[in-house]
Amino acid sequence: MKYLFIEYPKCSTCQKAKKWLENKNIEFEDRHIVENTPTVEELHEWIKKSGLEIKKFFNTSGLVYKNMNLKEKLETMTEEEKIKLLASNGMLIKRPLLIRENIVLVGFREKEWNEKI
Repeated sequence: MKYLFIEYPKCSTCQKAKKWLENKNIEFEDRHIVENTPTVEELHEWIKKSGLEIKKFFNTSGLVYKNMNLKEKLETMTEEEKIKLLASNGMLIKRPLLIRENIVLVGFREKEWNEKI
C-alpha cells in the first residue's frame, strides 16, 4: 500500500519531505491540501490513529491561523468544532501529512520519519 502524502506544494517543509520520500524510493500518492482538503471523517480517523492531540494538527505558524486569532478561540471549542474548522480550510492544517494504515505523521521531522517508516 502506498503512503498518502498531503502537502501544500509551495511549502518548503513539504518540498523537503517530498524529496526525502523520493530519495528513499518510497511510493506515495500526492494530494494538494487546499485543492483536496481532508474531510471531517478523514480527520477523525487520522487524529485517532496518530495518538496526537488535535491541536497538533493545526498549522499554528500559518497566516490563516493567526488572522483568525485561533490561539485563544481553540481553548473554548469542542473537538468536533475544531475538526470541522480544520476541514473548512486546508491552510489551517499542519503539513505535510504522511498516512498509511496505522501511521499518521504530522509535519516533517526527519528523525521521526526515519524511525517510523
